[in-house]
Amino acid sequence: MGDTTLVAAGLGLLEGLTEFIPVSSTGHVLLAGHFLGFESTGKAFEVVIQLGAILAIVGVYALRLIAVFASAPRDAEARRFIASVLLAFLPAVVIGVLAHDFIKTVLFESPLLIAVMLVLGGVVLIWVDRLPLTPRHDDAMRLPLGMALKIGLFQCLAMVPGVSRSGATIVGALALGASKRAAAEFSFFLSMPTMAGAFAYDLWKNRDVLDVAALNEIAIGFVAAFIAAIFVVRGLLGYVSRHGYALFGWWRITLGTVVLVALAVGF
Repeated sequence: MGDTTLVAAGLGLLEGLTEFIPVSSTGHVLLAGHFLGFESTGKAFEVVIQLGAILAIVGVYALRLIAVFASAPRDAEARRFIASVLLAFLPAVVIGVLAHDFIKTVLFESPLLIAVMLVLGGVVLIWVDRLPLTPRHDDAMRLPLGMALKIGLFQCLAMVPGVSRSGATIVGALALGASKRAAAEFSFFLSMPTMAGAFAYDLWKNRDVLDVAALNEIAIGFVAAFIAAIFVVRGLLGYVSRHGYALFGWWRITLGTVVLVALAVGF
């Protein structure tokens, strides 16, 4: 097993461990790749391995999702839930397509930007977690449609690497009146179309430059991300219900500060 294979496996593991917690999985993977000297074609690896995390969460929620779609033709609540996720997904479709090339060629290439966003996002996460908010919505499957759309707008902030897709949606949901558990769970549901769309679009955009070696690295990263994400998804809801999000905020600040120091001294 070569060094590149080991790095791909390690980055996939990192992706799976961080995708669904508000610390920016893309930021972690890009920074790790930067300091390890790992370069992927068109930055496709960092996006496409998210498919492993997508399948992990689909697997965990498979029975509930099947029940929702099976009952949708006759159940207004099920249809409203599906509509809420699609509405929340819509802003990412529009902005993601329009800004894709800028995000991948400019923002993804800046470790300094990622580190700064990690620190700022950590401060915001700790601040929101400490606010005396009174939750008005405890069920992620029954959020108002207008609220879901606003959460989707928050999610678009995560197109800046280091912000965190789950972090942006969770902070938005908390600020709009969701409980800590409902905020995390709606972030899970929203991740499915968002990450699947990003995966498909990025694969299509890079279809002419991906070679066998790149596909091998992606496959290895995908498997590692899938395995790690299953464990995170199963444990996260219980943790945030009891302890909130402060730990993740402090981790972001610590990591971002370490990276800033490393970049300042020439690493």
